[in-house]
Amino acid sequence: MPNRGRRTLLLTGASRGIGHATVKRFSSEGWRVITCSRHPFPENCPWPAGPEDHIQVDLSDPASTDAAIAEIKSRLSDKSLDALVNNAAVSPKTDKGARLGSLDTSRDTWQHVFQVNFFAPIMLARGLIEELKKAKGSVVNVTSIAGSRVHPFAGSAYATSKAALASLTREMAADFGRLGIRVNAIAPGEINTSILSPGTEKIVDQQIPMHRLGTTDEVANIIYVLCTETSSYVNGAEIAIDGGQHV
Repeated sequence: MPNRGRRTLLLTGASRGIGHATVKRFSSEGWRVITCSRHPFPENCPWPAGPEDHIQVDLSDPASTDAAIAEIKSRLSDKSLDALVNNAAVSPKTDKGARLGSLDTSRDTWQHVFQVNFFAPIMLARGLIEELKKAKGSVVNVTSIAGSRVHPFAGSAYATSKAALASLTREMAADFGRLGIRVNAIAPGEINTSILSPGTEKIVDQQIPMHRLGTTDEVANIIYVLCTETSSYVNGAEIAIDGGQHV
């Protein structure tokens, strides 16, 4: 990254959980944070200039995504973007809250999940490639531990979209790296958020060597590292943030 003025982050899925913690982490370091989510900006959020730097977008709609890209470009006054974090994702459940397997996921659901979880990240990165290139910026794709193993709560469409995003991260690292843009991924495991599924405590006890949930702040800290000079030679990596659940 060149040494210049205030840096800018574009973050999708900013309204809760990991996204919310990431906004606070970067804001505390003086970054400008442009947030994107399908919800309007919540009035109780703690960072200044939030409403002015929030874009409401439906990432399941390519036209809405394209319109958001155009709006983002217009808001980048110096035409550079230091970091893009693709955090937004959807994980549909049955009416009773159970996971949707490969036999009971409708075609429309498959397409919806992949549009948000897989296609939107590459649309945003390609749409903003000149701005990322000017800043020698960084892209972080948020994958999941569910992308590498069958998970009791994550559905098949979600899991396969995250596996595809992990593969896309490697492809992007090869292609974008030649332009001076680093592309990496993080794969969170069981993180303490408001959307934990019942039964998560069994996973913590039986599968996680550290015997605890991760925090959103711990995830945000790794995202921050991947967007700064500390990780200047890290490209194409997928970092597990799961307390050892993957071992």
